[in-house]
Amino acid sequence: MTTEDPPETFHVTTEEQLRAVSNLTRHRIMAVLRFEPATITQIAERVGLAKGSSSYHVRLLERAGLVKVVRTRKVRGVTERYYAMAARAIALPDPGQGGPDVLMRHAVADLEAAPVDGARHVRMAHLRLTDEQFAELGARLEALADEYQELADPSLPDASLVFALFHPAPRAQAEGDAK
Repeated sequence: MTTEDPPETFHVTTEEQLRAVSNLTRHRIMAVLRFEPATITQIAERVGLAKGSSSYHVRLLERAGLVKVVRTRKVRGVTERYYAMAARAIALPDPGQGGPDVLMRHAVADLEAAPVDGARHVRMAHLRLTDEQFAELGARLEALADEYQELADPSLPDASLVFALFHPAPRAQAEGDAK
């Protein structure tokens, strides 16, 4: 098997796919496969899992269509499989009002697990924007993320960029939910 360029986006549409991406371990496995293919052993080492656990999670991702075998090779009579993401990006369905946002939950978990003494930039800002400013800022943030993603070099250490630009729930609604 040879490596070919994956499609741009994989749209999560089934419950099986949503369950597969909702798991933090599988999220971390997909992060390993983001820039280059890896074997079960390599994935296990990078994520800190036993090979059996790594294999289990990769099989679930493969069955859901999120990762695929892109190359094989024989090593001492055993076929070694190299897995890669099925697409450059994954698009999740809108969780709906009050639903858990899988990406944000994973991002917070990754941030909490990151070394405290490592370089990081974390900031929250409350803004007041017109609809046009809101749209412009969203487009600029996405363009900036895309620009740096194009520059990604697999030999460099991983860095994660997460942003959420949204209109919070109206105060009365948010307070009513808290009761």
